[in-house]
Amino acid sequence: MPTGACGINCDVCRLNVLGVCLSCGPGNSMEAQQKMAVQVRVLGAPCPILECASNRGIDHCLRDCEEFPCERFQAYPFSEGFLKMQERRRNEADQKLDPTKEKIHVPPHYWEDIEKKDMAVLCENALARAFSSEDIVLPILGREILVDRKNHSLRRKNQGEWEPVPHSLLELLVLVYLLNAGPQLLSRELVSAQELKTAHFFQGPHELNVGGVLERFGRDLKGFRRAAESLGGEAQSLADAAFRIPAFPKVPLYYLLWEGDDEFEPRISVLFDRSIENHLSADAIWGLVALVSEALVKTPALPF
Repeated sequence: MPTGACGINCDVCRLNVLGVCLSCGPGNSMEAQQKMAVQVRVLGAPCPILECASNRGIDHCLRDCEEFPCERFQAYPFSEGFLKMQERRRNEADQKLDPTKEKIHVPPHYWEDIEKKDMAVLCENALARAFSSEDIVLPILGREILVDRKNHSLRRKNQGEWEPVPHSLLELLVLVYLLNAGPQLLSRELVSAQELKTAHFFQGPHELNVGGVLERFGRDLKGFRRAAESLGGEAQSLADAAFRIPAFPKVPLYYLLWEGDDEFEPRISVLFDRSIENHLSADAIWGLVALVSEALVKTPALPF
């Protein structure tokens, strides 16, 4: 593949055309490994951008890395103006959108309702645990999120400290789950969106948002397995690669991926435990799939 991890397309470089220099390839490719070996032999060290992308299993920094632009790009290959533009527009895009492309709004009364809930009942129904008299710790995608009821915020642990999580979609979904999770247990019956009572909702603009996962992993089962496992996923024997991903304690999502080849295009499907409609509305199910799909594509740099 001509485009390197840094984003340079070697097909339009004269050095590549003349055979003087070969493409580095995506960070997750054999080309990258070969290029770094040559760099170590000739220069004494590999390109730091290519090495980082390879170590993190990232194909292209501009598309796949949540931390772009980082300090590795300060001198090469982009201008300061380009990097600042990327940083500004990425920050603007952090405000997530709902299926209708409107900015997500977290109703203040959701937090007020959470405050009024009995802590013991809340934790029991959601399979969460009390962190203090006011705070709840909820396992999400193999990680723990602290729900700060007093300050109306979500927090994650970073180097031993709980820091704010500025992610409106995650905040909305957590509150909806905590407010609606009932005593029902998993049914162990797997169904598609078309088999839910609200199947009519998942059409048109509400079609499940899995295109990014298919594009990223449709021909990379190894990468898909690595991403799913990083989210606490458990392998299932349902497709070429399939994982049970613990989105919320009572709401696992099942991602099934069939790898593409010369004859067939790759395919992806998402299944749910039949009990999901006891805990989440149709629009919340759509949002949760969007959240998990984003997390799969952006691992190891999660969107929250």
